[in-house]
Amino acid sequence: MSESALGAPPSAGAPGVLRVPEAVIRLAGNSQDGIQALGAFLARLAGRTEQEVMTFMTIPSTISGGPSIFQVRIGSGEVLSAGDDADVLLAFYQHSYEDHIGSLKKNGIVLYDSDHVEPKEEWKKDYHHVGVPISSLTVEAIGGTAKDKGKNIFALGLIARMFDLNVPKLEALLGERFGGKDASILKNALSAFHAGYNHSLGGVIETFKFVESQHKAGSQVVMNGNEALAFGILAAGVRFGAAYPITPWSDVMEILRRELPKYGGTFVQCEDEIAAVSMANGAGWAGRVAVTGSSGPGISLKMESVGWAIMAEVPLVVVDVQRAGPSTGMPTSVEQSDLNLACFGSHGDAPRVVLAPADVEDCFYTAIEAVNIARKYNVPVFILSDQAIATRIEAFAQPDLEKVCQDISPDLTPVADYVPYPISEGNGNGIAPRAVAGTRILSGRYPIAGGLEHDELGHPTGSPKLHMAMTARRRKKLQALAATLPVPKVYGPSEGNVLLVGWGSTRGPIREAVDRARAAGDSVSALHIKHLNPLPSGLENIFSGFNTVRVVEMNDEGLYGYGQLAGLLRARYCDPRIRGINKTDGLTWKVKEILQRAQADITAGLRKL
Repeated sequence: MSESALGAPPSAGAPGVLRVPEAVIRLAGNSQDGIQALGAFLARLAGRTEQEVMTFMTIPSTISGGPSIFQVRIGSGEVLSAGDDADVLLAFYQHSYEDHIGSLKKNGIVLYDSDHVEPKEEWKKDYHHVGVPISSLTVEAIGGTAKDKGKNIFALGLIARMFDLNVPKLEALLGERFGGKDASILKNALSAFHAGYNHSLGGVIETFKFVESQHKAGSQVVMNGNEALAFGILAAGVRFGAAYPITPWSDVMEILRRELPKYGGTFVQCEDEIAAVSMANGAGWAGRVAVTGSSGPGISLKMESVGWAIMAEVPLVVVDVQRAGPSTGMPTSVEQSDLNLACFGSHGDAPRVVLAPADVEDCFYTAIEAVNIARKYNVPVFILSDQAIATRIEAFAQPDLEKVCQDISPDLTPVADYVPYPISEGNGNGIAPRAVAGTRILSGRYPIAGGLEHDELGHPTGSPKLHMAMTARRRKKLQALAATLPVPKVYGPSEGNVLLVGWGSTRGPIREAVDRARAAGDSVSALHIKHLNPLPSGLENIFSGFNTVRVVEMNDEGLYGYGQLAGLLRARYCDPRIRGINKTDGLTWKVKEILQRAQADITAGLRKL
């Protein structure tokens, strides 16, 4: 919607009620105000009422906290992004109001805490202002001793009334969130919620109602990307993990530490990143595909031991939840600048697999795929998530756990003989089945695993001929994998003017940009690449159908005007049409930003017609 529909008159068929297909709600305050909890309640309710939902949040990186936002886009149709502009802005403070009024659509609603916000006259003509003394009414609802703690729940009641949300389900969510605490906490939360719900919003149209969902998915689950990754790892059969905490990876670690013991597994918080990846390698050598993870700074530390896993050909899954860098960088901001690190971070020729999930649901299934690739090809597999997808909440169809869950316990069946690193004829792709440590080998020839170059049984060697052969077989495994990868499908026509290429969490905004461009009559399509190393075959055939290929990334344009994936594609295809659309502001792409940056190519294509 170019202008907010929430400020329009109510529909004639339902006095006082306006049915809307979607709404973008931006919550702005400080990190101590429970902004994230408030947004999460709205997002999880959307999932339980079969609505589509996507969220976006910013949080300060300092321990003392600071300004924070949580944006929720709820829709009855497909939701591909968290929304460029908001229909409703909830502002707790003056800075919340002044800093985010520009994010509101014309005729949008500013719902503000009149205890702390003084609206500006010049903005009243463009936006509907609704003042509610949220802080003082919260104190009144739950007692003076609590001060205004709980005002986020009071605000939840205001929003629930404004959008005619399902009160029993919200009460159930509050019960789940606070039920394990002292009974007075849940009582206060419900009191604050009902006080907000029963408060009149005066001059604003008091009730909006979402139209019935167009995508009835049956049973839905609602979670963020970190949760989806963790549960995907569990479903894949992983029963050992080791890591060290770091933002924004730590949530994955905490879930695995809590859940793995329930399935006979173990998670170890190590003293540092090097110990963590080495412990995971030990578990992999012993027959347990293990997981370790971190963000950019920690991944850098893991790289020496990742090289050992490549040389010893031990399966390993490494999760990198990317954040802005380099060094400590901006710990709570998003960036896609670890692609080169994931692909090439070790010394020497050290091939490894790199995957990037596109959304929260894809995080779950990518974790399973990563484990299976690691097992089949005996190679480290990197999963490149990022801060945006890690904290983003989405709803998706509940997985069929009976089908996707797998048991990958070690098989200790005795074997007649075992050669872990075959280079003989008939093993042209480098892939060899693996007998785990402890397997009885009837021939008595037991191999070894180490970081030195080796012969077929793992014994160290300085032979130039063997080093060349072993380097080739480690490479050939990835070439064999590449031959099996599906060619990604083009979103939109397979030929045209501009092709927008993305990876990771950029898929939704890119696709929405394509939809808007095509609705305006422009020839724009999109391609999303999940398998980043090795790349799937056949991409050059797709690129040949377009005048311009622009790779949309959240990383720097580099010395030569294109980012990290664009650099990989240019190196692979030597195609000068491949150029970058890049940014490093620590925020996710807005749809209008992508279109503005691609406009010159769109216009140039029109002139050619």
